[in-house]
Amino acid sequence: MADIFHEVDEEVRRERLAQIWQRYSWLIIGVCVLIVVGIGAWRGYEWYIARQAAIAGQQFEAAVTLSEQGKAADAEKAFAKVVGEAPAGYRTLARFRMASATAQAGKKDDAVKAYDALAADPSLTQSWQDLASIRAGYLLVDTASLAEMQKRLVPLADSNRALRHSARDLLALCAWRNNDVAAAKKYLGMISADAETPPSIRSRADMLSALIAGNDKS
Repeated sequence: MADIFHEVDEEVRRERLAQIWQRYSWLIIGVCVLIVVGIGAWRGYEWYIARQAAIAGQQFEAAVTLSEQGKAADAEKAFAKVVGEAPAGYRTLARFRMASATAQAGKKDDAVKAYDALAADPSLTQSWQDLASIRAGYLLVDTASLAEMQKRLVPLADSNRALRHSARDLLALCAWRNNDVAAAKKYLGMISADAETPPSIRSRADMLSALIAGNDKS
């Protein structure tokens, strides 16, 4: 008896499925087609992005090679091509390397402008912006006034910034070069008091402190 009821239920289900198919077959087929097309489009997009990244990687490596060979002008042009055509990640790296190549080519002012543009770019993370400010600072430390360097780097010298050590180092050097001993001692004290100061920066700060102390005694 149970088998009979089971067969009836199966027959009813088949009839219902047949009715559903007759009524909605076009919609079911359409959804399936959309799924297949969507998957194909996504795979195609992934392939395109991967291909663009591979091309950008090759162009970036070629530009780096030119830079390492001392061909600053050629490297600058090659990095500019990557900036204009590459995906975002390579574009950011290329902008930094292009600024470096510009500096190597002897165009310091243009390099500083390039780093300043990176530092002011809201699409970049704080870390990238800070790095650009530090790179500009290294180009300016021998010529800029202390006021200009403070404007650029004092925010980066705060205890919660990742590149505070380099910022303090540059500020101390600039203050010493501009004969502002009080400011130099201030930044040297910040370097000395920070337990996370890298050994190289701490060593340089110790030498500068000794130099200032020697001048004070003379």
